[in-house]
Amino acid sequence: MSPEPIRIFLVDDHPLVREWLGQLLSSEPGFEVIGQADDAAPGLAAMTGNPPDIAIVDLSLRNGSGLDLIKELREKLPAVQVIVLSMHEELAHVERALRAGAAGYVMKRESTTRIVEAIRAVRAGRVYANPEVLARLAERMVGRRQGGAAGTVDTLSDRELEVFRRMGEGHATKRIASDLGVSMKTVQEYQARIKEKLGLADATELMRAAVRWTEGVL
Repeated sequence: MSPEPIRIFLVDDHPLVREWLGQLLSSEPGFEVIGQADDAAPGLAAMTGNPPDIAIVDLSLRNGSGLDLIKELREKLPAVQVIVLSMHEELAHVERALRAGAAGYVMKRESTTRIVEAIRAVRAGRVYANPEVLARLAERMVGRRQGGAAGTVDTLSDRELEVFRRMGEGHATKRIASDLGVSMKTVQEYQARIKEKLGLADATELMRAAVRWTEGVL
């Protein structure tokens, strides 16, 4: 008798990515793609009704946050293992995703075999990420213990980092508020805290820093 297939659910706001990933994983022996969603809320609702073994989640969703979805899955569906598939390569994103409850992190630019490797590794009980990324994370943690994190994005909360990232991608305050389901005043409060934590003088410096960080310069 053959083993039960690994049941997979996809959450990504790009239809072409979902189509490509669905076809790739459906062709892999022992995998079954049971559903997909373009955003956090419908994804969580679908998985609550029919929990998968693995949820593959993009961090950059149109409404809401992939990090928030990971946290909700950990709270409401703890048996579902999460793998992040993201274009974001900053260590801050990798670390926060793993801290939120993800068991794996794969960059979209990496070989298609990586996501297959990640699924099999996570189902075997291992945390999965590019070995180079894991090594850099270890160095980062050592550096932090030695007192080097003040004034960097490491000091931002997950929601502050989400706002900072969206600013760097050119999103206006009104759009960020709409996408995250909060008021403009709340976003402005996040921006004020970011500015203070990063030691920035004004809104212009804040925007410049957000763009530089998103481009991997900061």
